[in-house]
Amino acid sequence: MLEAREVTIKYGPCEVVRGVSLRVETGKLTAIVGPNGAGKSTLLRALNGTLRPVIGDISLDEQPLGTLSRRNIGQRIAVVAQEAELRFPVTVFAFVLGGRYAQTGAWGWETEQDVALTRAVLEETDLRGYDTRLMNKLSGGERQRAVLARALVTEAPYLLLDEPTANLDLAHQAQLLALVRLRCDERRAGAVFVTHDLNLAAEFADEILLLKQGRSLAAGPPRQVLTPQLLHELFGLEVIVDAHPITDAPRITPVHALHRHNP
Repeated sequence: MLEAREVTIKYGPCEVVRGVSLRVETGKLTAIVGPNGAGKSTLLRALNGTLRPVIGDISLDEQPLGTLSRRNIGQRIAVVAQEAELRFPVTVFAFVLGGRYAQTGAWGWETEQDVALTRAVLEETDLRGYDTRLMNKLSGGERQRAVLARALVTEAPYLLLDEPTANLDLAHQAQLLALVRLRCDERRAGAVFVTHDLNLAAEFADEILLLKQGRSLAAGPPRQVLTPQLLHELFGLEVIVDAHPITDAPRITPVHALHRHNP
């Protein structure tokens, strides 16, 4: 289990996250939702050991995260960052295969299994035929799928995804979150994803953490936290929450002021 307990994180004198707790369990998919500047990405970076809390602690499989090496963390936690900065002309295949580095032996050479896993994940993420394409020549959506493929190929038991569906069309949004969901259901991974899309969170997540100004406003199953009252407190926006006609998951529809005042 990856667990944060009452963590407070600062950038200089500024508290960005304050007193937040989160448990990432295998088999569970958790969404973090909140306005811009709420501390969502900061919390994710702390869970990966990139930032250290000034108060509270984070543990990975009952070991303090700060005592583990970057390689050890990389073997157990895979990250999809919000922005993938790719200045070098590396091929899609080489980029995704590089996700196997933390799992390779001392010499760092890929095995037949590594290559087979890479080809399988490229197929899963709808990147078949992209092997020789250069990462810096891809569209934003194609690049995001490749970044997710690199995370999935690690087979790490914990996945941290910062807006993994950014730049993706509707079909690929659902496809990629379904892949993460499958990892949780069948391969016993645990995952956290940051999103601004409340309906994607409602559809795919087991639990949702609402963050406002660095604090936890609420946490729990989608039906418990995606209420008109809490969402109004979080975003200052009136919403209607009903049930999706097929999946029965909560469905959120904003009610804009213009619509309220129309006769």
